[in-house]
Amino acid sequence: MNNPTLQTIHTVLTKLSGWLSRTFDKTAAWVTQLSWWKFAIFAILTMAGGGILNDTLFSSEEVVVTKNNSGSKQHKVRSTTDGDTTVQIDDTGIRIRKNKPGSGGKEIEIDEHGIREKNSTATPPVTTGTASEGMVTAPPAPPAVIQSGDDIHIKLPPDMAREIGEDINNAVADAADEEISSYRKTSSKWFANFVMLFVLSLFGMKVVMGGKVRAEEKAREAGVAAERESLLRQVSEAKVQMMQAQVEPHFLFNTLASVEHLIETDPPRAAAMQRCLISYLRAVLPQIRDQVASTNLGREADMIRAYLELLKMRMEERLTIDYQMPEGLRTAAFPPMMLQSLVENAIKHGLECKAEGGTIRFRAEVAHKNLRVSVSDDGLGFGASTSKGTGVGLQNIRERLKLLYKDQGQLIITPNQPSGVCVTIEIPYELAD
Repeated sequence: MNNPTLQTIHTVLTKLSGWLSRTFDKTAAWVTQLSWWKFAIFAILTMAGGGILNDTLFSSEEVVVTKNNSGSKQHKVRSTTDGDTTVQIDDTGIRIRKNKPGSGGKEIEIDEHGIREKNSTATPPVTTGTASEGMVTAPPAPPAVIQSGDDIHIKLPPDMAREIGEDINNAVADAADEEISSYRKTSSKWFANFVMLFVLSLFGMKVVMGGKVRAEEKAREAGVAAERESLLRQVSEAKVQMMQAQVEPHFLFNTLASVEHLIETDPPRAAAMQRCLISYLRAVLPQIRDQVASTNLGREADMIRAYLELLKMRMEERLTIDYQMPEGLRTAAFPPMMLQSLVENAIKHGLECKAEGGTIRFRAEVAHKNLRVSVSDDGLGFGASTSKGTGVGLQNIRERLKLLYKDQGQLIITPNQPSGVCVTIEIPYELAD
């Protein structure tokens, strides 16, 4: 076998295997997408259709043929050739002839007198008895047919020859009918088994491939969800970095302006405010430089304490600070810049717009394996004054908690008594890296 032929065979086999693979994948995908009750309906319809097609193609109907031999007798000659032998049946008997010449012919006669065999020469009549008793001649035999060549001729009475011929034809017809019936039964059985095997194959494909396809689908959905969460996390981190970079510029400008004014009027107080500003920047700048997604509660608490001390220098007696930070919770993991947003909201929307000011409280505790950090004020509260804020700060905190802790992180906002608002962040208690 030359190389072009081998290459052609290889190409054909490659295309055939590719087509079978694609067909299998499409069939598996189609079957696995069906629900179980739809697959059951499909299987029932397939088996019902297979049964109808089986009955149509391979059903056998018995035909009863009634023969009427009372009519006129027909003289038929039936001849069959098998190799070098020819068998001929007519009204005179059965003739078996060798098509190949070379040996003497024989003749066999079957009649009411019995069976006789003779060669190609005539056989004399048979006589019985003795000379003294007289000569008794046997009934004359039918005339022998002398054959030339190599053949055997069996002579029969006409009625017997016709009956034998009809019996042979009926036997041949019955044998053919039996063969056709056997073929139909075998074909029907094979077809029914094929339909059943087809349904079972689809069932096995749905069971085996269904789990694989569902797992792949879940993996794709998980990948899409993970990619979406990753993008949302990146957006959230970008917002945090933007918040860290801003560090309330107007707050810094106002603080520096206050320091400049106090240098002229009250130098000791200006020095104290300057020290508070340095402490605040020392806590904030590492956050801007590192741009980490998680920090510790101690660093965040120090930042808001420095921020509140600066505000205290500006608001004086209008602001009271109630700060309680357990030392053992300083190493707890906590997202950056969340406490800063809560304190800014409490000051801006609760206390700064209140003439007599108020108190801001900071609490941190562990309850039920969760870290709870709350910022509360006794300012004007919800809806007491027209807010110029957009509410984006609290919404960003909710989104970040959901991204970082799923359902385990939450932002709780409740009215404070007798006035004001209490905002609590609750997350799983973990130690910072």
